[in-house]
Amino acid sequence: MKFKGKAWSMLMLLVIVAVVAAGCGSGNNNGGANAGTDGKGTKPAAGSKNGNNVVVGLNANFITLDPHNAGDTNSISGARSMYEGLMGFDENMSLKPVLAESYSISDDGLVYTIKLKQGVKFHDGTDFNSEAVKINIARIQDEKNNLRMRKSFAKVATVETPDANTVVITLSEPYNAFLNKLAMGLMISPAALEKYGEKIGQNPVGTGPFKFKEWVEGDRLVVEKNADYWQAGLPKVDSVTFKPVPENGSRTAMLKTGEADFIYPMPTEQVNLLETDKNIVIDKTDSTIVRYVTLNTMKKPFDDVKVRQAINYAIDKDAFIKVVKSGLGSALDSSMSSKTQYYSKQEGYGYDLEKAKQLLKEAGYPEGFSAEIWGENDSETMKGMQFLAQQLALAGIKLDVKSMEGATLSDQINSAKTPEEAKIQMWFVSWSPSSGDADGATRGLFSSEMFPPAGSNTAYYKNDNVDKWIAEANKSIDANNAKSIYADIQKQIWNDAPWAFLGVDQVISGKRSYLEGVKVYPDGSVNVREAEVKQ
Repeated sequence: MKFKGKAWSMLMLLVIVAVVAAGCGSGNNNGGANAGTDGKGTKPAAGSKNGNNVVVGLNANFITLDPHNAGDTNSISGARSMYEGLMGFDENMSLKPVLAESYSISDDGLVYTIKLKQGVKFHDGTDFNSEAVKINIARIQDEKNNLRMRKSFAKVATVETPDANTVVITLSEPYNAFLNKLAMGLMISPAALEKYGEKIGQNPVGTGPFKFKEWVEGDRLVVEKNADYWQAGLPKVDSVTFKPVPENGSRTAMLKTGEADFIYPMPTEQVNLLETDKNIVIDKTDSTIVRYVTLNTMKKPFDDVKVRQAINYAIDKDAFIKVVKSGLGSALDSSMSSKTQYYSKQEGYGYDLEKAKQLLKEAGYPEGFSAEIWGENDSETMKGMQFLAQQLALAGIKLDVKSMEGATLSDQINSAKTPEEAKIQMWFVSWSPSSGDADGATRGLFSSEMFPPAGSNTAYYKNDNVDKWIAEANKSIDANNAKSIYADIQKQIWNDAPWAFLGVDQVISGKRSYLEGVKVYPDGSVNVREAEVKQ
């Protein structure tokens, strides 16, 4: 069929319109709404598939969004996107005021007078004021709530509110890490606490730059822009979606394709390859994250210090860093990282298989023994446990490797109400003091008051001197004295070997080149407060 004159002209016009419409509809793979934008009218950066909405790929799920009960780094990252404390941390883990305008401490270290920022509101419109602070501290301290942060606020004797913008906190005894604990004690809306009660962990309401939108456990946490945020100019993105992606290859693929704008941790074996991609930026930061295996000191055969020391001699730490971390890290030479306050280097536990065998023989296990090792189900943890199984097999120690999803593992550990009920034998895990202080790297892990579920002393380690020294260090308002005490603590723990001491991480993240402002702090938490997609 042929077309002539006006009919031909009309057909060509229709074809042109259709082609243009099709081109606009294909756009940037944002689902077609407001073609060429992110669906909200914001033009995305070149190469961005997510518009002004940032997607962050993490290696594990969140355990809780209750900031007073969060112990794992991912949960802390999620909480910090929505909540803030009186104090906070910068990217070097140095303390800074956040919801506090200023503060002063009495000469005896007992009285903290804090002036609050004015005009701040929670996401539900509730005023942030001194009464809100008092209610939050009371919640943390309430034994009935059994929150992880309770021990950190145990020395708070009174909280007074002379006016709406002033809080006076008096301690029962000096506690030199108290400002750091205030930074971890994020503020929840009193109205939300009253409304949701124990379900606040699924219904977060804070003062932060982002508001809670949805949490689909195992799939995503979505937070959206708080348009009424108290700091002008923030946030700069419309939303952040955190996606748990335990498998290293899948997480890396998301970054390569732009499905994710940021991933952490960056699989170490992929670093050299991706550093050559001009669309991807790799960031490396020395960290406070230590990797280790807890050894249940109240269960045979780990109740014998010679067995625990043998395990330390049987593991080649340099090989661990090379094989499991692709050389990106260093051997752990104390109970804390060299980046942590009051670190003291220890000597010993170099790789010595014959010494390990001799110690096992002296302990009554000349042929070795069998044990279970637990860990999460992400790729790197599973690789680490397999490496440890191969290493310890050379000393006659046969490990049954059991990997679990994070929440399941947490339930397994914390369901034991007494040490006798605990089923845990060995746990391959990492820890970073999110409060940025030596107390955060010590008390929760080694104090006998911190057996699960009260804390993270999953070695069920108890040493009377260590318990006493931890209390003395906390009371000290003299930095040199505190440093000396923490040196004694680290030496004793090192000799007692409640852990197999492994390594210190470099925190390595990957991002698309158009993304700025998302950072991994030395404690391993991901901070999205200043996230920005460059146009």
